[in-house]
Amino acid sequence: MLIERSDSLLLVVDVQTALMPVVARGDQAITEIGWLAAVAERLEVPVWVTEQYPQGLGTTEPRLTCALPQSARWFTKSHFNACREREVAQALEAATPRQVVIAGAEAHICVLQTALGLLKQGVEVFWLVEGCVSRRGEEARLAGERARKAGAQLVSADMVAYEWLERCDDQAFREVHRELLRPRASRPLRLGT
Repeated sequence: MLIERSDSLLLVVDVQTALMPVVARGDQAITEIGWLAAVAERLEVPVWVTEQYPQGLGTTEPRLTCALPQSARWFTKSHFNACREREVAQALEAATPRQVVIAGAEAHICVLQTALGLLKQGVEVFWLVEGCVSRRGEEARLAGERARKAGAQLVSADMVAYEWLERCDDQAFREVHRELLRPRASRPLRLGT
């Protein structure tokens, strides 16, 4: 199945200041999630952001906050599974996305539980491999594998961007290619643990 920009959203889970310094590949995750959020903004794909107990874990990492579109929708949560938060559940019911691209921290806790919650609701989940991170990289890998076995698709940011774009002969592609795809092509990237 392909990711359709008209039927999807990007969900960024708990990329917070107290977590990211101790997360394996945290800097790469911030960069890649921010990059994909910029693509989403240009293509008018909604971006949602959650923060788990921000009084203790801090707010969203400032480098990512700066990269997110102003139209991003923010949710505070205490459940590990964001789908169990009333505000998130109501927003999902109202928006009825068929597909969710998910990224964040920690992959084996909040990202995984939210992905499983979305799958249970019949939403197609796309697990952004370079953007789903944990303190221990092996736990992020295990979470991705569990999500995949439950029905999520493992994807890279490039896969998502090109599926959202769909074609190369329109103005949207030319702008995104010039501003985001071409500069990213030479950036090193590590997938997996």
